[in-house]
Amino acid sequence: MIQVNDTYAHAFSFTQADIVAFANVTGDKNPVHLDAEFAATTLFKQPIMHGMLGACIFSKVFGVLFPGEGTIYLKQSLSFLKPMYVNVKYEARFVVKEVIAEKHRAVVETQLIDLATGAVCTTGEATVMNTTFI
Repeated sequence: MIQVNDTYAHAFSFTQADIVAFANVTGDKNPVHLDAEFAATTLFKQPIMHGMLGACIFSKVFGVLFPGEGTIYLKQSLSFLKPMYVNVKYEARFVVKEVIAEKHRAVVETQLIDLATGAVCTTGEATVMNTTFI
């Protein structure tokens, strides 16, 4: 059973093929994500990942890793603080802030960290439910 202050970390990165696949699935073909020439004219100077693609890693971790299989993702707040880029190593970090045992729910702080710089790229808070692990 998870408890307040439990932590979890998961390293990941995305390829350009992942960016293209996400753009195709969602229909978000904003050139800042896909066109290097266009992106060079922006303040980012290169293509950036879709913010929601980075945040999708939270769903993966909750669903199969922490707290584990069968977890239902109920709610998520997000703030996108820094751009994320292709082929950069990131770490998703999780801290359990509250456990509501009678409802099998937990409130979890979520962050995406650039491992090279230590910068927090995305931050938020999730509520999840799991009748086995919470």
